[in-house]
Amino acid sequence: MAFRITVANQIHRPILDDLEKCGHVTANTRPEPWSPDELTARTAAADALMVFMTEKVDGALLAACPNLKIIAGALKGYNNIDVEACSKRNIIVTIVPDLLTDPTAELTIGLMISVARNFLPGDRHIRGGAFEGWRPAFYGGSIQRSTVAVLGAGAVGKAILRMLNGFDCRRLYVDKTPIDPEVERALGAERCDLKTAQTSADFIVLAMHLMPETLHMIDGAFLAGMKPGGFLINPARGSLVDEDAVVRALESGQLAGYGADTFEMEDWTVDERPKRIHAGLLQSDRTVLTPHIGSAVRKVREEIERSAAESIIAVSRGTIPDTAVNRHRLALAG
Repeated sequence: MAFRITVANQIHRPILDDLEKCGHVTANTRPEPWSPDELTARTAAADALMVFMTEKVDGALLAACPNLKIIAGALKGYNNIDVEACSKRNIIVTIVPDLLTDPTAELTIGLMISVARNFLPGDRHIRGGAFEGWRPAFYGGSIQRSTVAVLGAGAVGKAILRMLNGFDCRRLYVDKTPIDPEVERALGAERCDLKTAQTSADFIVLAMHLMPETLHMIDGAFLAGMKPGGFLINPARGSLVDEDAVVRALESGQLAGYGADTFEMEDWTVDERPKRIHAGLLQSDRTVLTPHIGSAVRKVREEIERSAAESIIAVSRGTIPDTAVNRHRLALAG
């Protein structure tokens, strides 16, 4: 019997061709994700499922899809996948651990510059026909000679710190685990506690995973304790931030600007998540908001899809991919 594969979102044709060589593929050909019910129906008989940020893999889906052997995530952060539930069913879960790192860090630097230097208000000013040449206006902040604190020193956090080497700024980071001293010196970074980062940074950049303990970590109290007039940048996960609190901090002037590539409404695993981005963020002149394009570099997206596809192909041939995040749990279960 042919290996049966479901692909929940559009992928590039050459990668789809490779998957079709190892089995029967049911693929979403529309730009919009399937509804949970349609995903379940199309995966009911599948041996493999490739998922993206838009899919929620939980016990209910797994129970309805008893043949699944692998969930291949075309993503790095995988809080939308119940890994424990997969492990109990001996289903391999794979991710793409490093291809998203540099593009996400690059976008982060872009958000920092854009929000601090008033790119969007300036653009609107010109497009609105008001520009008549230089005027003493649109003065903003700068990364140069600033203090930047990166919260989280995983792969993305370290890449952000590395890219900040091109700026004359003090680089702080907060993480439970210190960076290797040699790497830390190369990055020009200093480890500090959260309070120091909160009170001294001109830019606070989020590079953490979304977990129960980090949900709404950036709330009203945190923002009130920040250095007045600072900037907050979120390329990580939307629900690290209480968007309502951010709007209030922007309105009061406590926060000079907010740049975000991720939003609370995207976090499917959070109960009672908002269905829309906070209207106050959309209406503010002090926000730069991008549509979750941290990894949206054409060649990178193709490589991400190929990595996920290769994981599926490996499982179809009876091997556990190196990108499996639950390998040891599978060993214990089996």
